[in-house]
Amino acid sequence: MAKAPTDKTASLGFEDKLWLAADVLRNNLDPAEYKHVVLGLIFLKYISDAFEERQAQLRASGDADLLEDRDEYTAENVFWVPQQARWSHIQGLATQPTIGKVLDDAMDAIEEVNPVLKGALPKAFGLPALDKQKLGELINLISGIGLGTKEHRNKDTLGRVYEYFLSRFASAEGRGGGEFYTPTSVVRVLVEMLEPYQGRVYDPCCGSGGMFVQSMKFLEAHGGRRDAVTVYGQESNPTTWRMARMNMAIRGIEAKLGKQHADTFHRDLHPDLRADFIMANPPFNISNWGGERLAEDVRWRFGSPPAGNANFGWLQHIVHHLSPTGTAGVVLANGSMSSQQSGEGEIRRRLIEADLVDCMVAMPGQLFYATQIPVCLWFLARDKGNGKFRKRSGEVLFIDARKLGRMETRVHRVLDPDDIEKIAGTYHAWRSTTARYEDAAGFCKAATKAEVLANDCVLTPGRYVGAEDVEDDAEAFAQKMERLVAALAEQQAEGRRLDVSIAAGLREIGFDV
Repeated sequence: MAKAPTDKTASLGFEDKLWLAADVLRNNLDPAEYKHVVLGLIFLKYISDAFEERQAQLRASGDADLLEDRDEYTAENVFWVPQQARWSHIQGLATQPTIGKVLDDAMDAIEEVNPVLKGALPKAFGLPALDKQKLGELINLISGIGLGTKEHRNKDTLGRVYEYFLSRFASAEGRGGGEFYTPTSVVRVLVEMLEPYQGRVYDPCCGSGGMFVQSMKFLEAHGGRRDAVTVYGQESNPTTWRMARMNMAIRGIEAKLGKQHADTFHRDLHPDLRADFIMANPPFNISNWGGERLAEDVRWRFGSPPAGNANFGWLQHIVHHLSPTGTAGVVLANGSMSSQQSGEGEIRRRLIEADLVDCMVAMPGQLFYATQIPVCLWFLARDKGNGKFRKRSGEVLFIDARKLGRMETRVHRVLDPDDIEKIAGTYHAWRSTTARYEDAAGFCKAATKAEVLANDCVLTPGRYVGAEDVEDDAEAFAQKMERLVAALAEQQAEGRRLDVSIAAGLREIGFDV
């Protein structure tokens, strides 16, 4: 279940300052390269801090021969950092005009001795468009922040800085910049509802890896073991794929993301995977996904998705990869719940008839940085009657969460822990063999498959949950009407008075009305 924020989710105090310093670099640099420059520096500082802390431990042991013994570092899950890539060396050259080449060479050296990072690190620091003076200033600012020490690893300082930067990139760059970032509160709803304690976790369009990060946080919060979960992912965008690999590396998550980026539809890197948990935020309503080249694909068990929209391609790909008792949570545009065009309605009907649709959640607006498209969450289950849960075969739970959340900024909404608890708690009560579930007008409703089919297989929660019950104020109808009519008469009189006053004012300046 969702928990209240801890010291691991509170502000660190220096994020805004760091962002403002880093944002100065953006002036003449392509956004994709800019992201890599900033996150690459943060990553380099992290692994160097961890390396130097381990080196200090070895020095304290009194055996100087161990200081440059790579095994002494890797055995403690610390990346080996060559001399030329250590932060102390980098900072010493921060004011030199050659600092860009120094950093590019450092990234090459790290990849050379750490094969798991091969091809993941940025080498854009030497670009002519990058202001080397401002780059040096950013290096000096980052130098004052400990990221890789044990204390900061325990506080997940780097992970929080990384998430903060990803969210700011998404917010600053709008539609194009946010394609790799799913808001944390949305991911937490998926994770809290699916509860991935153990098994295979898969994201076929993993972006920067946020689903995996939150899954591991869930495990830690509930006393689970990391080695009980195996992570699989895939990402088609090369820049985002490298970001995901860095994000996994800084978290110590061993994720099977493939040897390179690849299109999930046309080059499935995990064709034989049957996952216990699938979480995904596919790109919304994409039309150029090459569906016409996959007409006979084995994944289209419920019908060929339209070439002009990949939504039901994603859903069927996910169903195809679910284990016999697997569950999935998928973020999709609201149109997926009701569209009848190009055969989508028929595919949705077949998914419902196969009893794969477990729960539908209508989400509040303005949760995403990159789009204002309203979204919903699809929860799919291969077996609604397996031993862990109450048998819910032939039912679908509908949750209308559109009124939840709060505006964090003028344009961006977030879900607080209590909101996440309300959504996830309702779902778990419905699925539990011991908890008590009750429909709540305006919020949740357990509908039978027959009811859904009778509604033309439209899965919009508002159609099922009805209107929220209005609390009776105990005022008699006649008394209430008398009071309201009197109030209306007062407002009308005030309106007439204002009309007279406005007309008089206009006449004074020569205008008749």
